[in-house]
Amino acid sequence: MAERRLHGLQRVLGVNALFSTAYGNVGSSIYYALGLVASFALGLTPVVFIITGFIFYLTAATYAEATAMYPEAGGSSSFARHAFNELWSFFAAWAQMLNYTITIAISAFFVPHYLGGLFWAELRHGPGDVVFAIGLIALLSAVNVRGVKESAGVNIGLAVVDFLTQLLLVAVGLFLVFKPQVLVDNVHWGIAPTWKDFFIAIPVGMIAYTGIETISNMAEEAKDEEKTIPAAINRVVIAVFAIYSLLPMVALSALPVTQGPDGRYTTQLGLPESEGGFSGDPVLGVVKHFDLGFLQGPAELYVGILAATILLIASNAGIIGVSRLVYSMGIHRQVPDRLRQLHPKYGTPYIGIIIFGAIACIAVIPGKADFLGNMYAFGAMLSFTIAHFAVIRLRLSQPEARRPWRGPGNIALSGGRSLPLFAVFGGLGTLLAFIVVTALHVDVALAGIGWLTLGMCIYPIYRHRQGLDLTTTTKVAIQRPVVEHEAEYESVLVVLDATQPYSKGTISTAAKLAARRRRGIHILVYVAVPQSSPISASMPEAEAAAESIIEQARLQGGRRVTGHIEKVRPGQAGRMIVLEARELRAQAIVAPLPPRSGGTLFGKTLETVLAERPCRVIIQSDPANKPPRRPVGLAA
Repeated sequence: MAERRLHGLQRVLGVNALFSTAYGNVGSSIYYALGLVASFALGLTPVVFIITGFIFYLTAATYAEATAMYPEAGGSSSFARHAFNELWSFFAAWAQMLNYTITIAISAFFVPHYLGGLFWAELRHGPGDVVFAIGLIALLSAVNVRGVKESAGVNIGLAVVDFLTQLLLVAVGLFLVFKPQVLVDNVHWGIAPTWKDFFIAIPVGMIAYTGIETISNMAEEAKDEEKTIPAAINRVVIAVFAIYSLLPMVALSALPVTQGPDGRYTTQLGLPESEGGFSGDPVLGVVKHFDLGFLQGPAELYVGILAATILLIASNAGIIGVSRLVYSMGIHRQVPDRLRQLHPKYGTPYIGIIIFGAIACIAVIPGKADFLGNMYAFGAMLSFTIAHFAVIRLRLSQPEARRPWRGPGNIALSGGRSLPLFAVFGGLGTLLAFIVVTALHVDVALAGIGWLTLGMCIYPIYRHRQGLDLTTTTKVAIQRPVVEHEAEYESVLVVLDATQPYSKGTISTAAKLAARRRRGIHILVYVAVPQSSPISASMPEAEAAAESIIEQARLQGGRRVTGHIEKVRPGQAGRMIVLEARELRAQAIVAPLPPRSGGTLFGKTLETVLAERPCRVIIQSDPANKPPRRPVGLAA
């Protein structure tokens, strides 16, 4: 059993897996962003994607540097916590929550449009598209409440197929329909598009590049994260820029800008289906204007079904993002515990999933794709801007901090500090895009500012009720102390590190928690085996220390205590503990607070246990060489 568990724990994500998963999220945006941008930018759509691609490059550099510094889930929220304080972290997290919610809505909304372009025309317009999207969101929410796991292999495989398909579309389009002169004729400066529409299109175009936070959120699962994360982000930037700079050129060659009898300039790429356009399924519209002969029908079927599948996965990824984020925000005491409450049977934060899934359904009801796109831009630009400013602040306030990877373009300042130009210009770009999308759309301003206001009402009220200030990071709430009349647990797992001194207080706490029966306490002592040695390598000193800890626990706890030693790779103890607790069906996990080293209070092992815990966790906060004090209790 131990060998099987350890083998599973060694399956960590490399560069290719990180790249594929991230591209699966970023690459899905082109299936709706292309039509949304074309509706504003017309013939300048390729230019908009190039401009936004450059801003995306600067943003990706910010995420690469900050994630390599702090390889933990959270993205801009985590960066803001380290650079500023918990209030700014909440502000970024609340903007991310808007992103995830709109991701659910906009991805689900475009699924019926692609299916309708192949099978049922009623799905290409209201109310069919709205009803279908709401049903899809409800179904995905129910699936995630039940905790059905995604197949990582399937998702990665589909992301690779998606990328190769997009490359093939670009190659075929360049050969069959690409005409540089048509692209030139598409542009009528200041008229089609107007300058106002052109500037509006830029923040809308940024939605095609959102999803970069996916890599940050997988940082804790990455192998050699200091190298693989920047490498994966760089690959995503290259791939996305290549596709997103060329595919719009092919699209505007196949569906050029024309002037109607009323003098209005339009392109079918940005027109709604009711007017004979393809704004709801732009990539399928492009394929429909390829002359592929006998392959035309199969090509349309393949692209339409692939697009619908990718968008379905993107919508589901949004729900997964919501569930993880609401749980993380609850752990950091940013939102009420009720939102992160786990389902008694399925172990998922079902209340958060249901609430934000319902909000996504409400966002879909108007049936306005442009509103969804602009709301997406609102949240994403705010989140990106906070990330840029966080990196600038970290460079100035923590110049001595270790940075495994640095973004390009830096100006040296006094005191060893430096100014990251990529974050400065990236922050200015995303901030201007945020201002434009807010100032030029009253509905977006009302909805977006209303969302932020709601968050800024919830946060201080909840923090005040918890007796916390607005800026101090509090990982978990301190519950009442464990006393003699604490509820008893049939099975208690005590987790100890062989390299740390014996913790008498931890065993005392476990004895108070365990039911008065034989063998109610199990001691797990883990020994870290270096990567350079086989997992089964003999480590006599460490194993002797572990055996000594188990014997001392037996002497203190009596016949109720059993124990064993587990060997793990460095950094994998947390997941091993979670698996052990599930297999033992432990009702409580007790562990001593490790010595403070580095940036986190609990250390990576306990952070993993807290994030994935299947039962209550008790952390004994007193040092092992002092009399036991009252422990910290963590509710599951």
